[in-house]
Amino acid sequence: MKKIIFLFALVMTTSAVYAQDETLEVKGKVLYKDQVNSLKPPVPILNVPQSLSVITDEDIKLQGFRQIGDLIRYTPGVNTSQGEGHRDAVVFRGVRSTADFYQDGVRDDVQYYRSLYNVEQVEILKGGDALLFGRGGTGGLINRVSKTAQIGETFSSLDTGIDSFGGGDVAMDGNMIVNDNVAFRLNVHVDSLANHRDMFSGDRVGVNPTMKIQVDPATTIDLSYEYADHERFVDRGIPTDDATKSPIEAMKDIVFGTKDLNTTTLEANILKGSLNHNYSDTGKLNLSVTANDFRKMYQNLYVSDYTASMGAKMDGYRDVTMRESLIIALSNINEFDRGTLTVGFEMVDTENNNHRYNTYFSSTRDDNEIFMPVRNMNFNVANGNLTNRRTLETGGLTDADVTQDQVTYVDYISDLNNQSDTDIEVTSLYLQGNIDLADQWKMILGGRYDEVETTIKQYGITVDGTGKGALNGTNPSLTKKDSLFSPRLGLIFKPQENMSLYFSYSEAFQPRSGEQYKTFVDKAKTTVSSKYNPDVFENTELGFKYDMDSGLSLALAYFTGEQTKATAFDNGTGEETREIGLEIDGFEITLNGQVNDNNAIRFGLASVDATKSKGSGAAKEIPELTYSLWYTHQASDMFAISFGATYQDESYINAESGPLLPDYTRLDMAMTITPSENDVVRINIENLGDETYYPHSHSDHQVSVGESQNVRVSYSKRF
Repeated sequence: MKKIIFLFALVMTTSAVYAQDETLEVKGKVLYKDQVNSLKPPVPILNVPQSLSVITDEDIKLQGFRQIGDLIRYTPGVNTSQGEGHRDAVVFRGVRSTADFYQDGVRDDVQYYRSLYNVEQVEILKGGDALLFGRGGTGGLINRVSKTAQIGETFSSLDTGIDSFGGGDVAMDGNMIVNDNVAFRLNVHVDSLANHRDMFSGDRVGVNPTMKIQVDPATTIDLSYEYADHERFVDRGIPTDDATKSPIEAMKDIVFGTKDLNTTTLEANILKGSLNHNYSDTGKLNLSVTANDFRKMYQNLYVSDYTASMGAKMDGYRDVTMRESLIIALSNINEFDRGTLTVGFEMVDTENNNHRYNTYFSSTRDDNEIFMPVRNMNFNVANGNLTNRRTLETGGLTDADVTQDQVTYVDYISDLNNQSDTDIEVTSLYLQGNIDLADQWKMILGGRYDEVETTIKQYGITVDGTGKGALNGTNPSLTKKDSLFSPRLGLIFKPQENMSLYFSYSEAFQPRSGEQYKTFVDKAKTTVSSKYNPDVFENTELGFKYDMDSGLSLALAYFTGEQTKATAFDNGTGEETREIGLEIDGFEITLNGQVNDNNAIRFGLASVDATKSKGSGAAKEIPELTYSLWYTHQASDMFAISFGATYQDESYINAESGPLLPDYTRLDMAMTITPSENDVVRINIENLGDETYYPHSHSDHQVSVGESQNVRVSYSKRF
């Protein structure tokens, strides 16, 4: 139905456009690294009163980035979270999120690992961004700017690479002229994943055709379809030692799971259309419609508890998500003598179905079991002597019940833990003015009103005599409405054209229904709990930006953030609120650009102090200090060499009294060989010193082991 509505909207819009008599000269859209295209309208970085990072397609190729986590490693003020081994997860200035992802300014909140094959540039905005992007964005967001068809140009390219882990990828990009007013572009990639961990593997396929239609000099239509098919191993990491409060390095080569049991799959169909129409010399209308269909499954085993005497308590679950969304966004931009005024409307309709199953171990008749870790874990062999398995004494079999012939197997589909159907409807209206107060003063002032209506049908579960859960036929449905206003104020002073000082204040909110829209009530309740009231964040920032004549850009920022309406912990099946009453303050320094004709630098440093009002004072997984450096020397027309370094301070995994993620420094290197104008060979050496490090953790006993040394060789050909 949503796809029908989508097509109808496009037809009606196209018809209306063709009826226009007005013809105006319109400049083609060009992406620049010094402007942010996710903002409405695109704004030069100097005039944006907040910290941000822009990574271009060329940056991605040079540094060998293959996923969002690679970008973040070199972005100050942002670090990665584990995402339970099946999704992008980011910590923006202490605020973690798996949903604040956008593509061309449109929300992309399904939980998966995003590819970069069809990306022109990636924009990472830090601080509250609710005015233009709505719910979420409390600490920041990531926007991918897509490659689109270009009228009047013909070009094609091939990018391929292999690495020493055994992974490889091929990407093709081609743009062709259909006629003077129509262009077609096709991006395709095939990606074989591998890393240093036993049993890890994965495959990604992406196909993205786009079309641009120049209806008349004032009107352009962009159409896009993307198909994605992903499969990969789910790795939840290793346990920590209660005595040393650190990851158990002796277990860094043990994988707590098996290839068949720890896996995630994604199939996505994304259909987009946008209309840009200049209806006057000073007025522009933009309409975008996005319809998507996601089918996501992940299942995994992980360590939920560990002691040297007991062993590893294994648990797990299987989660199936089916989500369809229709997003319609309309914005009108008018230019005036002293600035621009943007008025926007957005409507989101999402239908989400989720099933979660417990693991069911045959030996314990329960969803967990204790094993003595060995390399590798094997859950499908007889272990009568109990050398690598112990049964739980509570609710399961005893040691005496175990025979030489008994086999431990895991069932993922017979013990239903939770099932829900969710419909979320969002209606938004926003107004923003970019005002020239005086020759040297600018102001951004605006606000956004969001009405979020969430209806969740929570199916009842009955547990049978064997401990397995199944539907009992009841399906209570509850609806929750949240209405919030998000203001934003920014003041910019430009003592000279290439310099700006700024102050900004913003508020953003996060509705509480879980990022997978599972529940906002405990199973036994029939009313919405107050603990699911939205979280509200206040953000302030003071900053300085300076574009030097040499080509370098310097940015300094001091920021604070506060969770003003803290909610209680969620012990149900929705998203857990890990930090209650979060307060942050810190500063960032970035220096990017050309030092001279032969040398370029990209440096970032961030210091974040984070506390919470509930529990111990320290906040989870927020390193106090991070920095990164990427330096490139162009030795000749044919050869360039680059060196990179990233540092992450120690951080608490859960609580101040619990285990720590140790600090680490990772070194990278790259060589670029350009034998001709259209041929480029790159050699990337990742983790040059083969450092053992632990970048993030989901909980005390799920610590990710960072990638060991890897050599990647890639080749780019332009036709």
